[in-house]
Order: sequence, then C-alpha cells, then structure tokens
Amino acid sequence: MQLNDEIIQTALSNLKIKELNPMQQASLDCATGREDVILLSPTGSGKTLAYLLPLLFILNSDELGVQILILVPSRELALQIDTVFREMNTTWKTVCCYGGHPIAEEKKSIIGNHPAIVIGTPGRITDHLSKGNFSPETIHTLIIDEFDKSLEYGFQDEMAEIITQLPGLKKRMLLSATDAEEIPQFTGLNNRTIKLNYLDTETKEESRLRLMKVLSASKDKIDTLFTLLCALGSSSSIVFCNHRDAVDRVSSLLKEKGLDNESFHGGMEQPDRERALYKFRNGSCHVLVSTDLAARGLDIPEVEHIIHYHLPVNEESYTHRNGRTARWDARGTSYLVLHGEEQVPAYISGDDIETFALPQNPSRPPKPLWATLYIGKGKKDKLNKIDIVGFLYKKGNLGKEDVGHVDVKEHYAFVAIRRSKMNQLFSLISGEKIKGMKTIIEEAE
Repeated sequence: MQLNDEIIQTALSNLKIKELNPMQQASLDCATGREDVILLSPTGSGKTLAYLLPLLFILNSDELGVQILILVPSRELALQIDTVFREMNTTWKTVCCYGGHPIAEEKKSIIGNHPAIVIGTPGRITDHLSKGNFSPETIHTLIIDEFDKSLEYGFQDEMAEIITQLPGLKKRMLLSATDAEEIPQFTGLNNRTIKLNYLDTETKEESRLRLMKVLSASKDKIDTLFTLLCALGSSSSIVFCNHRDAVDRVSSLLKEKGLDNESFHGGMEQPDRERALYKFRNGSCHVLVSTDLAARGLDIPEVEHIIHYHLPVNEESYTHRNGRTARWDARGTSYLVLHGEEQVPAYISGDDIETFALPQNPSRPPKPLWATLYIGKGKKDKLNKIDIVGFLYKKGNLGKEDVGHVDVKEHYAFVAIRRSKMNQLFSLISGEKIKGMKTIIEEAE
C-alpha cells in the first residue's frame, strides 16, 4: 500500500492539488473494496478526480489488456477525463473513443498503445466491441460518469449491451449529480453497493451564488442581453439558450453589435466546439453562448456569471447551469432575463429576487488580454508542449509572461498568447518551421 500512496501523492503533485475534499477522500477510501459505489455530488465538486485516483490502487502493471472502462455521455467529457488522467503522469495509458472522427484512428491507438483505460461514449464503445478492436475479457472495473445524463440521452440499450460483454467485471462505480429513484437492473450493482451522497453540499453552494433578475422591455431580449454583458465587462459569462438555432442567432446578433463571443452546441463540428471551449477557458473570449451542453461534464473554471437568456426547461437544468459558477470556494452570480410575459419558475425559491439595474448606454468591453494561436500540427506529428513553448520563445521572442495555456490535440494545437504580442509574433515566425515541420500558424477565429 505504501507504493500506492506514493503514486497518489505524485499524481496530486502533478495536478498541483494540495489536498482532497471530503467527497474525494471518501471515494478513495472505497478504492480497494469489492463493493460497488454510487457517488452523488454536485456539478463542479471534483467527481472526475474522485474516481480517477482510486484507479491507481487497482490497476495492475502486469496486465496488457484493457482493465478499466469509463463510459460517458459526451465527447467533451471523455476528452476532459483523458486530459486529467494524462496530467497525472502515471505509467498507464489511455485511449479516448467518441464519434465525430474516424474509428480507425482509435483502433490504431488501441493496438499500438495497449491502454489500461478506455474512455468513451456508449455508441462508440459498442462499435469497437462489435468489431473486436479490444477484448472485454480483461476489464475488471466499470465507471459510468454522468450516469443520469447517459440515461437522459437514451444510452440504456448501448450500456446494457456493453455490460453483458464484461464477464470479468468485479467493480462498478456510478457517478451522478442527481439522485435517481431507481437504478436500472442492467447496471448489475451488487447487494453490497456503497452510496456516497454529497448532494447536500448544494446548500453551501447556494450561499455563494447570488441570484438576480434582469427585466427586458421587449419580448426579443437581445438588446437587454447586450446591455447586461456590457455592464459585466471583462468577467467570464455563459449565456444559456434552450435550442441550437437560438444559440447561433444570439451569438451572431451579439457579434453584429461588436461584442465578441463564442457559440457552443451539439450541432457544431468537433474542432469548432473544441476551439470555442479553449478560447473561453484561456481568457481570449469572455462570453460563451451555449445550449445546456455546457451545463455539465465540462471543466470550465472561474466562470463568474451565468445568464439564463431562456428560462431553464426544468429545475434540474437550472441547477446544472448554475453549477458552472460558485465552484469550490468561489462566488458567482446567476441572472434570469425576463420579458413582461415571463414569470420566475415555481422551482426557484424567493419572491424577493433582486432586480439588476441595467446602466444606460454602457461601453462595450475591451478586447481580452489574451488571443488564441492555432498550430496545424499535434500529437500525431510528435509535437508536444515543450516543442511549442520553445519555438515561441526562440523564434517569436516571447517571454514566459506572454504565453498562457498550451493545449495539444491529436492533429493541431492551441496556445494562449498575449494579444499585444501577436503582431510581433507573426512577423518573426513568418516562414519558420516548428520542429522541422512547415505548418499553418494563425490566430484562431
């Protein structure tokens, strides 16, 4: 056990985490037992780490096959989990599987990397198993993250089919931000299931979350939204709409008014979604206009404002949207944008919700301090963060304070660059090769 403890501490150090919260510690304490686990905890409370750390106790270095299968409802969550585990810098490898790109690439990674952990959406994992791309025989642990969302998305049949193909399954772990009345039989949870319920921590979160309403004189609330965002300035905000076409419309109208923003919804191509999220995370865009796809399963830190441009369809949606802010010990504000015919939903308590007074003719927020650089090479081209940073320092004459977060994808990379240095950078690197490769290097639009 001493060796495992050292691995845990090393992983935490690599993640720059000093200590676990009570929910994560409780999950870690259940790591070595044979009991199945249901972990209930609010959005943003650190559930990903709560199940990734325990894996370090049960992974076997001598086993060549896939040992852990993690099922998730969305590609964004799959990629996030994969990123967190890689940053732990262990000896075990992962492969991430999801739709929207060729399955052949994933098959090649599975065969070439011998992953101990496969992370994927139910539909894509079903495809891999049907094609025999990896053997389910060696899988001893199953994790279903966002289990409630997976059921909501209609993945019951795929999940049931996958579970029937796991003859060596010894441990199951289900994670959710809501408490289901009944767990479907296909999960196969045993009679010794441990239930860790940390949903009562939502009351603490609510004390850090300030709720305000914003009144719109017009039924078309776009002018009110624009004024609100101008008033909020350069702080980070997510604007929630109920439909994809509404996201596109709102985003487009805000841009016409000169307010920079990124749109995000399930109808977009994967690279466009990744670019939008990256720009929002790294501070080169302060406003994200999204469907409820951004309400959960994504690692978006330090969001200060949640704006319900459309009222949530139900209380669960409202809760998950607000879960994007006031995370950990931070504070946040949630705004309900209401026109004359709209009422505050009954599930939102408080008859005396404060009204946000919109200023007259506020100025548009300034451009963000950061911009995003796109590089047309990635992991598949053997390009890594050290290569990119070295190139920017040496060829672009940038300092440490000029380069922010670097995110290297399979076929391309994003880098946060101080906006004031972009012209200098492009003038110096024009025609230069990165790691001996000629490629596209441009500002991500």
